[in-house]
Amino acid sequence: MSNQSIKTPCVGLCSTVYGDLVCRGCKRFHHEVIHWNGYDEAQKRAVWMRLEYLLVQVMEAKIEVFDPQRLREQLEQRKIRFVAHQSEYCWAYQLLARGARVINQLDAYGIVLLPEFRDWELPELRDAIDREFFLLSEAHYERYIAPGFLQDGLG
Repeated sequence: MSNQSIKTPCVGLCSTVYGDLVCRGCKRFHHEVIHWNGYDEAQKRAVWMRLEYLLVQVMEAKIEVFDPQRLREQLEQRKIRFVAHQSEYCWAYQLLARGARVINQLDAYGIVLLPEFRDWELPELRDAIDREFFLLSEAHYERYIAPGFLQDGLG
Protein backbone atom coordinates (compact mmCIF):
# COMPACT_ATOMS: atom_id res chain seq x y z
CA MET A 1 0.00 0.00 0.00
CA SER A 2 1.42 3.36 -0.97
CA ASN A 3 0.91 6.07 1.61
CA GLN A 4 2.39 8.59 -0.81
CA SER A 5 -1.00 8.72 -2.55
CA ILE A 6 -2.32 11.03 0.18
CA LYS A 7 -1.39 14.40 -1.26
CA THR A 8 -4.01 16.56 0.45
CA PRO A 9 -5.78 16.57 3.81
CA CYS A 10 -9.11 16.68 1.93
CA VAL A 11 -11.57 13.98 2.98
CA GLY A 12 -14.23 14.85 0.42
CA LEU A 13 -16.59 16.60 2.85
CA CYS A 14 -15.76 20.22 2.11
CA SER A 15 -17.87 22.77 3.93
CA THR A 16 -15.94 25.84 2.79
CA VAL A 17 -18.11 25.91 -0.34
CA TYR A 18 -21.00 26.71 2.02
CA GLY A 19 -19.13 29.62 3.60
CA ASP A 20 -17.36 27.95 6.53
CA LEU A 21 -14.03 29.56 7.34
CA VAL A 22 -12.74 26.18 8.59
CA CYS A 23 -13.63 23.04 6.66
CA ARG A 24 -15.64 20.59 8.75
CA GLY A 25 -14.12 17.71 6.79
CA CYS A 26 -10.35 18.25 6.71
CA LYS A 27 -10.12 21.16 9.22
CA ARG A 28 -8.10 23.37 6.84
CA PHE A 29 -8.85 27.07 6.59
CA HIS A 30 -10.92 28.28 3.62
CA HIS A 31 -7.95 29.97 1.95
CA GLU A 32 -5.85 26.80 2.33
CA VAL A 33 -8.53 24.75 0.58
CA ILE A 34 -8.80 27.29 -2.23
CA HIS A 35 -5.05 27.76 -2.76
CA TRP A 36 -3.80 24.23 -1.93
CA ASN A 37 -2.69 23.36 -5.46
CA GLY A 38 -0.67 26.57 -5.64
CA TYR A 39 1.17 25.98 -2.37
CA ASP A 40 4.81 24.96 -2.41
CA GLU A 41 5.99 21.99 -0.35
CA ALA A 42 6.92 24.14 2.67
CA GLN A 43 3.45 25.71 2.79
CA LYS A 44 1.77 22.31 2.48
CA ARG A 45 4.03 20.87 5.17
CA ALA A 46 3.12 23.73 7.53
CA VAL A 47 -0.59 22.99 7.09
CA TRP A 48 -0.06 19.24 7.58
CA MET A 49 1.99 19.91 10.73
CA ARG A 50 -0.68 22.16 12.26
CA LEU A 51 -3.41 19.62 11.55
CA GLU A 52 -1.28 16.82 13.00
CA TYR A 53 -0.46 18.81 16.13
CA LEU A 54 -4.12 19.63 16.82
CA LEU A 55 -5.35 16.11 16.12
CA VAL A 56 -2.68 14.49 18.30
CA GLN A 57 -3.63 16.87 21.11
CA VAL A 58 -7.24 15.65 20.93
CA MET A 59 -6.37 11.97 20.51
CA GLU A 60 -3.82 11.76 23.35
CA ALA A 61 -6.49 12.99 25.74
CA LYS A 62 -8.75 10.05 24.87
CA ILE A 63 -6.68 7.04 23.83
CA GLU A 64 -3.30 5.41 24.28
CA VAL A 65 -1.50 3.77 21.40
CA PHE A 66 0.41 1.03 23.22
CA ASP A 67 1.58 -0.85 20.13
CA PRO A 68 2.20 1.40 17.10
CA GLN A 69 3.54 -1.50 15.02
CA ARG A 70 0.37 -3.53 15.54
CA LEU A 71 -1.74 -0.49 14.65
CA ARG A 72 0.24 0.06 11.46
CA GLU A 73 -0.06 -3.61 10.48
CA GLN A 74 -3.82 -3.55 11.07
CA LEU A 75 -4.23 -0.40 8.98
CA GLU A 76 -2.23 -1.91 6.15
CA GLN A 77 -4.08 -5.22 6.35
CA ARG A 78 -7.44 -3.44 6.21
CA LYS A 79 -6.23 -1.04 3.49
CA ILE A 80 -7.03 2.02 5.59
CA ARG A 81 -5.09 4.99 4.25
CA PHE A 82 -2.79 6.82 6.65
CA VAL A 83 0.27 9.05 6.41
CA ALA A 84 3.20 6.92 7.55
CA HIS A 85 5.39 9.81 8.79
CA GLN A 86 2.63 11.22 10.99
CA SER A 87 2.08 10.34 14.63
CA GLU A 88 0.53 6.99 15.46
CA TYR A 89 -2.27 9.03 17.04
CA CYS A 90 -3.16 10.28 13.56
CA TRP A 91 -3.16 6.67 12.41
CA ALA A 92 -5.52 5.81 15.26
CA TYR A 93 -7.83 8.61 14.15
CA GLN A 94 -7.94 7.12 10.64
CA LEU A 95 -8.85 3.76 12.15
CA LEU A 96 -11.68 5.24 14.21
CA ALA A 97 -12.88 7.38 11.31
CA ARG A 98 -13.20 4.31 9.06
CA GLY A 99 -14.00 1.51 11.51
CA ALA A 100 -15.72 2.85 14.62
CA ARG A 101 -18.93 0.95 13.85
CA VAL A 102 -17.27 -2.43 13.27
CA ILE A 103 -14.41 -2.59 15.78
CA ASN A 104 -15.14 -4.88 18.72
CA GLN A 105 -11.78 -5.12 20.46
CA LEU A 106 -9.75 -1.95 20.20
CA ASP A 107 -6.77 -3.54 21.93
CA ALA A 108 -6.37 -5.87 18.94
CA TYR A 109 -5.27 -2.73 17.08
CA GLY A 110 -2.70 -1.68 19.68
CA ILE A 111 -5.00 0.96 21.16
CA VAL A 112 -6.79 1.36 24.48
CA LEU A 113 -9.24 4.02 25.59
CA LEU A 114 -8.24 6.11 28.58
CA PRO A 115 -10.29 5.27 31.70
CA GLU A 116 -12.71 8.19 31.44
CA PHE A 117 -13.72 7.09 27.91
CA ARG A 118 -13.95 3.30 28.36
CA ASP A 119 -17.75 3.37 28.60
CA TRP A 120 -18.13 5.33 25.36
CA GLU A 121 -19.28 3.68 22.15
CA LEU A 122 -16.65 4.12 19.42
CA PRO A 123 -18.92 6.00 16.98
CA GLU A 124 -19.78 8.45 19.77
CA LEU A 125 -16.10 8.87 20.63
CA ARG A 126 -15.17 9.33 16.97
CA ASP A 127 -17.77 12.08 16.62
CA ALA A 128 -16.57 13.79 19.83
CA ILE A 129 -12.97 13.69 18.57
CA ASP A 130 -14.01 15.16 15.24
CA ARG A 131 -15.96 17.97 16.95
CA GLU A 132 -13.07 18.81 19.27
CA PHE A 133 -10.59 18.76 16.37
CA PHE A 134 -12.87 21.14 14.46
CA LEU A 135 -13.25 23.46 17.47
CA LEU A 136 -9.49 23.61 17.96
CA SER A 137 -9.02 24.42 14.28
CA GLU A 138 -11.65 27.16 14.52
CA ALA A 139 -10.00 28.59 17.64
CA HIS A 140 -6.62 28.58 15.89
CA TYR A 141 -8.16 30.39 12.94
CA GLU A 142 -9.83 33.01 15.14
CA ARG A 143 -6.68 33.60 17.19
CA TYR A 144 -3.97 33.61 14.54
CA ILE A 145 -5.49 33.98 11.06
CA ALA A 146 -8.62 36.14 11.29
CA PRO A 147 -6.84 39.20 12.76
CA GLY A 148 -4.45 39.21 9.80
CA PHE A 149 -7.30 39.03 7.32
CA LEU A 150 -8.98 41.93 9.05
CA GLN A 151 -5.81 44.02 8.91
CA ASP A 152 -5.28 43.16 5.24
CA GLY A 153 -8.83 44.34 4.51
CA LEU A 154 -8.28 47.65 6.31
CA GLY A 155 -4.87 48.43 4.81
